[in-house]
Parts: sequence; structure tokens; C-alpha cells
Amino acid sequence: MRIHDKLLFLLFGAAFWVIGTIWYELRGPQVFESGSQRYWINFVITPVLTAAICILILRSRHVPAAEWASAALLIALPGMFGEAALLSCFATLMPRMRPETAGKYGAFLFATYALFLTIAEIVTVRASGGSITR
Repeated sequence: MRIHDKLLFLLFGAAFWVIGTIWYELRGPQVFESGSQRYWINFVITPVLTAAICILILRSRHVPAAEWASAALLIALPGMFGEAALLSCFATLMPRMRPETAGKYGAFLFATYALFLTIAEIVTVRASGGSITR
């Protein structure tokens, strides 16, 4: 992977996190506090959509399959560090949502990052000739 791509992935990850955070600051109460059905629909759709977008980025940059896990971490880490800081000050940084919503929001984010990173790891292991179950 070229250094240009590494920087691009870090910047994309940071931008993706900022845009997502702004979106959920504005729309969070409707997603997380307006009922179980809406929450669970978003809980399923958002990780799948996010992973698909990130996979398209990896493919469009022609990242070799053996390097997907590293590239995925470069995309995910800015948001993961950002979310850790945000969740520690949730009531201040996400004032439209109730403080008790932080747990649902955190679980939602965890599922999103976990799906993308798991897919990238599976692709990398398979490309390296390894087995996931070994």
C-alpha cells in the first residue's frame, strides 16, 4: 500500500466519522429514542451500508486483499478514537440525545466498526492462504 493511500484512508476515516457524528447529533433522537423498531432497523442497515462504502473505497484504490486489514484499521481508527472521546462527554457533545442513550449509541458504533473490520480481516486471512478457524 502506498503512503498516499495510507494518508487518504486516515483522512477518509476522519471525514466519515465527522459527517456521521454530525448526522447522529442531528438525527440521533429519531434513531435512538423513538422506539425499538426504528433503532433495530438502523442497527442492521447502518453497519452493512458503512461496510459496503468502505469496501468500495478499498476496491477503488486497488488495495491488495492481503492488505485489507491494515487499510481497514487506517479507515476505522480515527473514528474509534473520536468515538471514545465523544462517548466520555456524550451529554455535552450530543446534547439533542438523553445521556442514557450513550449505551445504545456505543453499541451501534461497536457493531458498525466490528462488521467492517471482521470482513477486512477475513479477506486478508484468505488472501494470505490462512484459515480463519486455525
